[in-house]
Amino acid sequence: MGSDLPDEGERLLSLIVESVEHPNAQGVAAAVGRLISSGDLAEGQRLPTVRAIARGLAVSPTTISDAWQILGRGRTIDTRGRQGTFVGSHEGIRRRQRFWQIYPSDLDTGLDLSEGVPDPALLPSLGPILARFGDQPFTGSYLDDPVLAPLRELLEGRWPFPPEAMTVVNGALDALDRICATSLRVGDRVVVEDPGFPPLFDLLEAHGIEPLGVPMDDEGIRPESLEDAVNRRVQAVFLQPRSHNPTGVDMSARRRDELASILADTGILVVEDDHSGDLSIGDPVSLGEKLPDTTVRIQSFSKSHGPDLRLAAVGGARQPIAELVTRRRLGSSWTSRLLQQLLLEMLRDDTVTTGVIRAGETYRHRRGLVTAVLDRNGIGYTGYTGLNLWVEVDDERSALVSLAAQGIGVAPGSPFQLNGNGPAAPPHIRVTTGVLTRDHERIAGHIVRAARPVPSRTAV
Repeated sequence: MGSDLPDEGERLLSLIVESVEHPNAQGVAAAVGRLISSGDLAEGQRLPTVRAIARGLAVSPTTISDAWQILGRGRTIDTRGRQGTFVGSHEGIRRRQRFWQIYPSDLDTGLDLSEGVPDPALLPSLGPILARFGDQPFTGSYLDDPVLAPLRELLEGRWPFPPEAMTVVNGALDALDRICATSLRVGDRVVVEDPGFPPLFDLLEAHGIEPLGVPMDDEGIRPESLEDAVNRRVQAVFLQPRSHNPTGVDMSARRRDELASILADTGILVVEDDHSGDLSIGDPVSLGEKLPDTTVRIQSFSKSHGPDLRLAAVGGARQPIAELVTRRRLGSSWTSRLLQQLLLEMLRDDTVTTGVIRAGETYRHRRGLVTAVLDRNGIGYTGYTGLNLWVEVDDERSALVSLAAQGIGVAPGSPFQLNGNGPAAPPHIRVTTGVLTRDHERIAGHIVRAARPVPSRTAV
């Protein structure tokens, strides 16, 4: 045992070493897990170092690191870099997640503009499509291809670059989760946009992956900041190339080329989340056009064709998709081919296609009605597309309360900002203008007064 450890550290080290029945990664993880469950290791308690436990058990430090990875996946322990490793918190995971901080559950609002969801009235009608279905099952065997062949062919034809492989999963977040589980490891560093998508931040944390927030401008993430992150040895870059949530920014072709130049020959995985899909007005610019061997693109159909479809296509580099498909065989194996056939029929239907295009134009129009008022009053915002509006405010909490007093709920900006507020990232709120069907000028006026509560300012 190391005499350099404090007395409490010596006690904990002895406790852990004596509890291990099998000195392999699984055995160590099981022993520490039992100690935590029994209360012998208390919540928030700092654990001995990897090297100290390895010496005590006469095993490689790699064995202990692997055990920590097993425990970290279930949030049983919390690794904080140089600060050390601690017993995880037992409070509800929901309370910690950024995702649950978005919604104004503590504010009584009549008009909820916080959720970032599509307008149900603009979604395609499923009735006429379902009426075409016969009673023939779409799956004859559990060993059938996970993707219906006609759907694969249609999706490949509309992909922004020729995909080496393609599959279908249960929505964009399911795709992101599976890519994290199969292509990344605990302790890996990845680039994310800042501001970015709170569920992605939560997902990375749940997998023990360290996100490095890279700031954005009106063309996408900043090249110089990406270059700095690449120098820190990141394993992946996560991007929203169109209708960025929350900012509404579309990545430009010029920015794609700049980013591709930085990432060329690095082997870094690029994961593109095209969550708005066919609702996006902008062209499907993709790093896969320049880096097809290392880019995986996800296109969701939830916002455009219906959240209950729970469908997203994943196409691009062969290896990460093959790993995803192989691992999935140990679980659900495939996404319902019945839903795949429904999506196929919708994508083939001219009426549905026209309706989706019209919905995208309607969302842009609603957004424009609000931003016209913000422009007249000098209120800062970003982007031009998507369901949401990223509005700069003097004080986040005051803006939330001011709008709630008018019966309007919006999302706080802080869960979207990985590195917090500061001179380069002032406070914001996210407003889902996509579901705002009337009173645009009146609602925009309230947003102006909430953003800059100055008595002399008058919204028009």
